[in-house]
Amino acid sequence: MFDFALFGSVFVTLFVIMDPPGITPIFLALTSGRPVKTQRRMAWQATAVAFAVIAVFGLCGQQILDYLHVSVPALMVAGGLLLLLIALDLLTGKSDEPTQTKDVNVALVPLGMPLLAGPGAIVSVILAVQGADGWGGQLSVWAAIVALHAVLWLAMRYSLLIIRVIKDGGVVLVTRLAGMMLSAIAVQQIANGVTRFIQGA
Repeated sequence: MFDFALFGSVFVTLFVIMDPPGITPIFLALTSGRPVKTQRRMAWQATAVAFAVIAVFGLCGQQILDYLHVSVPALMVAGGLLLLLIALDLLTGKSDEPTQTKDVNVALVPLGMPLLAGPGAIVSVILAVQGADGWGGQLSVWAAIVALHAVLWLAMRYSLLIIRVIKDGGVVLVTRLAGMMLSAIAVQQIANGVTRFIQGA
């Protein structure tokens, strides 16, 4: 049975990590000077690359963990610390914006990875897939992943319109709020990992 609570939890977590409003000005900076048609194609390419990376780790996450001999509690604590660093960057505005380059397709690098499919998103997806029970849980997780990537594509596809509506101040406000939410999620994830460590000891 479809789990709407799980769907919402995964969607919100990935939303604050991958930050569609925050990626909009970065996308515009990286694709500036290119024709609108090219910008739209790059929005699609960046979304496809991010989804492919996330899907690989979502499907093969357990095998990767087994190969590296990493436990889920260790991944939870490490992932929580990583999310906390991302949250602090969002809150303080110290995250570096990459510059445009002509030699690399920016839709693939750095947009697709690591800006969208970064370590925080990868860890969150692995943990979400690990924690999903039955087909209903798995369906809820993957539906949230697909829905979030659709939002990412729409944000980049209509980035010029979005910036006109919310302005730079709106992007900053949403980014700060996302950082605050993400910091709370990170602390909870660290606490859950430590608890599982203690229970398994």
